[in-house]
Amino acid sequence: MSRFPLGIIILVVLMFLVYFGIAQRLLDRMRLSDKGALVVLGALLVGSFVDLPLAKGNIQASLNVGGGLVPVGLAGYLLYKAGTTKEWVRALIATVVTAGVIYFLGSVIMQGDPRDEMTLLDPLYVYPLVGGLTAYLLGRSRRAAFVAATLGVLSQDLIHFFWLRSTGTSGTVHIGGAGIFDSIVLAGLVAVLLAEILGETRERLQGGPATRGRDPELLRHLNSDLKIEGKAGEEEKKDGEGN
Repeated sequence: MSRFPLGIIILVVLMFLVYFGIAQRLLDRMRLSDKGALVVLGALLVGSFVDLPLAKGNIQASLNVGGGLVPVGLAGYLLYKAGTTKEWVRALIATVVTAGVIYFLGSVIMQGDPRDEMTLLDPLYVYPLVGGLTAYLLGRSRRAAFVAATLGVLSQDLIHFFWLRSTGTSGTVHIGGAGIFDSIVLAGLVAVLLAEILGETRERLQGGPATRGRDPELLRHLNSDLKIEGKAGEEEKKDGEGN
């Protein structure tokens, strides 16, 4: 019996979280509505079973809709929604660096068959963790971190494809398919969670979100969240005093 893709399991869990409104706050900061997020997650899920042929012959290449086409489209949308030029440039730089770090891991440090008993690190988990961490450290915002993580992992298939073309080596490339689909989903999730947890902690420690160079619309969302939390805290305090 083949292993059920981890990425699909995560997508199903995320769809339930979005449907029940648990992830609404995070989606607001990424400029995604609940309906929009469900459409994207559904496209990722269904598209993971669809491969588009790109090339035949000594190099056979295909593009997975859920693991390749949809993440690129979502990344493009998030870049379009980037509040400032600084965030846009930072996301692109983070993408290039993340791709370079993962390529170095795969081609230099982790050579060999991951199923080998002597291999301690599985790319399925290492790539998302390293990619997500690198993307967050350089991207910082939730959108930039997600863009850098997903495109950084996805770029490994593209690098492999162009390497085969340039060297004339025979091979098969599933862009966004196979195990890379799981890695893309995990990397994007890790990057966003790091941005949410660490970013939120930093904002609270400094007494609120930094305003210099930030998107005005994003700041309105952040400030509204803080006001709502502040009112909720005051109401709880009054209830406690009343009791």
